[in-house]
Amino acid sequence: MGTSKSASKKAGKAQVAKLPKKKCCVSSTKCGRCPLRMLKEGTLPPGYTVKKRKLVRVEVTAGANVGKKVKKGKKAA
Repeated sequence: MGTSKSASKKAGKAQVAKLPKKKCCVSSTKCGRCPLRMLKEGTLPPGYTVKKRKLVRVEVTAGANVGKKVKKGKKAA
């Protein structure tokens, strides 16, 4: 007569992204929530980065060239 309860529940659920762990467990096989693996794959949430195997929060700045090195042109001899 209609759809089953399990089918309607599956259609209504949104998929939630996995959050990374706070610290890497230094295992040779990286787990699904490893911050190093997520950094490499580009799946870290915005505003986060990894420093010394730990997940840290980064302030988002408005400047586009903040933190980037500017290359100087070569002089003609």
